[in-house]
Order: sequence, then C-alpha cells, then structure tokens
Amino acid sequence: MAHAEQDLMARLRGPHAPHLLGLGTAGAPDHGASLTAHDAKELYFGLLHAQPDAVMLAQARDFLSRQMAAAAHTDADLPSDMSDLALWMKSNSAAVGRQYRDYLAHRRNGGPRRYFQTKSHALYFLKAVAPTKLVDGAWLYGVVPQWRDARYAELIRIYLEELGDGDPGRNHVLLYKALLASHECRQWEALDASHFVQGAIQLSLAQHTEELVPEVIGFNLGYEQLPLHLLICAYELNELGIDPYYFTLHVTIDNAASGHAARAAQSVLDALPHLGDQEAFYRRVRDGYRLNAMGKGTLEVIAGFDLERELLAMLATKAPVGASLHSDSCRIGGRTVNEWLSTPGQMRDFVNALEKAGWIRRHEPPENSRFWALLTGDKGPMFGVFNAYERQLIHDWIAGDSLSASSLASDPYRNRERSSAAWRKRANACPGPEFGEELRFTDDGPRSSGFAALLPPDDVREETRLLRDTLAKAKNRAAAMDLLVPWLSPVHHHTPAGLLATRLFNQALRA
Repeated sequence: MAHAEQDLMARLRGPHAPHLLGLGTAGAPDHGASLTAHDAKELYFGLLHAQPDAVMLAQARDFLSRQMAAAAHTDADLPSDMSDLALWMKSNSAAVGRQYRDYLAHRRNGGPRRYFQTKSHALYFLKAVAPTKLVDGAWLYGVVPQWRDARYAELIRIYLEELGDGDPGRNHVLLYKALLASHECRQWEALDASHFVQGAIQLSLAQHTEELVPEVIGFNLGYEQLPLHLLICAYELNELGIDPYYFTLHVTIDNAASGHAARAAQSVLDALPHLGDQEAFYRRVRDGYRLNAMGKGTLEVIAGFDLERELLAMLATKAPVGASLHSDSCRIGGRTVNEWLSTPGQMRDFVNALEKAGWIRRHEPPENSRFWALLTGDKGPMFGVFNAYERQLIHDWIAGDSLSASSLASDPYRNRERSSAAWRKRANACPGPEFGEELRFTDDGPRSSGFAALLPPDDVREETRLLRDTLAKAKNRAAAMDLLVPWLSPVHHHTPAGLLATRLFNQALRA
C-alpha cells in the first residue's frame, strides 16, 4: 500500500495522531466488522436509525477509511496555496457560467436536451439519486455541537440553511421527498448498493466529525461548489414538466458571491490551526475534498439509464402480484396472461408477444395501442395497477421514435398542476407548528411563549411534547441549545419536532 494510503488508514484506525483542531477524540472502536462499497446500503440505513450502535459506528469508520484510501488516487483540483481558494472558487464559477451560456445557445439553436431523452429518463434520475438527496447536508451535522466555537460559525450556518432554518417549505430533505411523491417515484430503497455510497459517506462523516474536522471541511468545500450539471438538470427538468425548485434552490444558495460556496471557502481559513501544522491540515482538507468523487455521480447516473431495461425490470416486479389475477379467456401468443406472468424471465418475450398481437404499436402515440388504453381512464381494466413513474416508462417505451429528442414529454396520465409556487405551497403544508414561537429563559428555566397554541395536530403532538419536556430540563440558553442538537440530526431534522428544534436553535444561536 502506498504511503498516502497508509496515512489515510492510520488516521481512522488504531492510536490517533494529535488532532489539529483540539476537538478531542472518542475511544477507538473495534474494527472487526468492516464494510466495503458493496455494503454501503446496509450502512446507510443503519446510520439513519436514531441511535446507531457501537458496531455500526465502527463500521462507518472503517467504511470511511476505505473510501478515503480509494479517493487518494483521484485528482483534487484545489490550489496549492490556501490563500488562493477564493480566486479558485470564483474562477470555477465563471467557467461554469460560460459553459452554461454555451449550452443555452445550443438549445436556442434547436439542439436537443443534453441529459434527459424522455421524461421517464428524468424521473429515473430523480429516483436514482434519492439516497444522496435524502441526506442532503448530513456531513455537516457533526459540527453543530461546536456551536460555541466561532471557527465553525460558517459551517453551522450552511447546515441550518440546508435544513431550511426549520421552514418545511425550504428544508432540503422535505423538498426532495415531496418531489419524489409528486411523481410517485417509489421504491428507491430497492436501488443497488452503488447508489448509496455517497449518502453513506455523508452520514459517516456526520458521526465521526470530532476526529475528522479537516476532512469534513474539505468535503463541504467540494460539495458546495456550483456544478454545470445542476444548472442543466434544472433547465431540462422544468422543460419536461418536472418542478425544478429543489435544484434551482441550490443554484441560488450555493453562489460564489455570498452563498454556500463562498462560506465553504472561508470556513477552511477560519478553521486553520495557528499553532498546529497548517500544511498537514490542508492535506486533510484535500483528502476530504476528494471524497466528493466517490460513488455514482450525476452524469454516471444519467448515462446508466436504459429505457427498455428499466421497463422490463419494473414489469418483472409486478408479475408475481398479477400472476393469478387474470382471466384465462385472454391468450397472448398462445399462452394465458397468468402463464406469462408466473414464469420468471419471460417479460421480454411477453412484451414481444403483445407487440406482435397488435396490443402494443411501438413508435406511435401510445393512445394508438390497446394495451395503453387498459391503463388509462377511471374505467380502464388496469386502472391503478401502475403508478405515475411506471406509466411514464410504459408511455415512453411505446412512443419510442415518435418522441423527438427535444420534444416536451407531458404527463401521459394525470394533468397535475406544475407551477413552482403551487408545489411549494403544498410543501409548506407539512404538519408542524406555526412560525413565530419564541424561546425565553427565566430563573426557573426556559419557556416558549404561547407554546400550547403551537402544538401540532394529534398525530405528531407526542413527539413535539417530548421536545418541550426536554427543553424544560435546561437551566439556560447554552444548556437548551445542547439539548436541541440531537433533534437537528439527519434522522430528525425533517420531522415536525426537528423543524421546531431547528427554528429554536437558530433563534438561540442569533441571540
């Protein structure tokens, strides 16, 4: 193993070297059970439990060490001198702007979409990146307990904004959940482990920030830079009738002037040790920066879409349910539908038989196909069998060449309201207390003015009462903030109690 890899592995194993930022270290757990990238999915869901056990935390450390060792072979385009970070960031932003202008000129001149051939392609992308988007910002959670230290003020500010400052209409995880739900992009949990690597890295960093602060800062520096693919995705999603607000929100808050990109660069300088080895600190920042390259990236996910493969895989998951629900009176290719569906591995042949029998007319508007008529309309014999995403796959596969690469693929089944304003209004309807609550302190402890009136509906009241009872134990502002910290975790922050806790923490932080 190369010296660089040995250094990275040693950093997370065995006796720890002195920590550059003086945040202390937890005891080194047993690494008997290790996880590779193939086990990222198990780790991902394990870390989303309220209290990961010692074995899971040890696995997360080992997983990070392996990912860092693999990332050591990738390029880090950071400047050699930390003082050049601001110039580097602005230069990158300007380059992305030029490339995006070229893309727009290409589209104005009649060029096709660059990323998404069809609407189903775009919806596949939304589902495939869900494991990462649904832990958005998680890598910064570990700095929140250090709210007393001014060196981490920018990082904490970034994290709170990822949480929407407790506003359900701006909380990134809730926004993405709503986006998936609006298009019925379900079963993202069934994705293979490769889609969970980046999310597992972010959750693991959140659990081990105390000993990996420079790496977390470096990871954040890379993640908050504005990439070209974000701009193009937002443009093409909007073109396809998919609300792009989640993506456009990141375009605005990650700006290089005063947004997360600028704050991320400043946070490197803020945390720079004055007495420690600054060069060693920056090497670790670069190591964390490289972690952004691990797992499936946006372009790899987009390039991995195959419409027919996705269609057949979807039909195969449906087959066991419908294998005994069809009448034997209908025969396709000399076999009953039940026979087709009860025989594993027959989806390709079954679809071919449907096409040959005239039930499907490929490369024509789907409305010309008898099979499509079964799925649509309230009185369709197969109404409700396929959700919106699945119907879009069927629609686009049947349409085939009749959909030009640059055409707009409208929703083939349901005429939904598409405006960003209307969608955000629905997001704001998430259950939770009204805004405007104020956390005050007396000699007897904290009290929330008018708290009883702020209690949410019965289905979430107990959780919020638990938060109130927890705060009642605090004797001062600092103690209350410490008690609020766990509610800001990737597990809780998007829940009604977590949203309330975020607002109270933010209010107390500014006091």
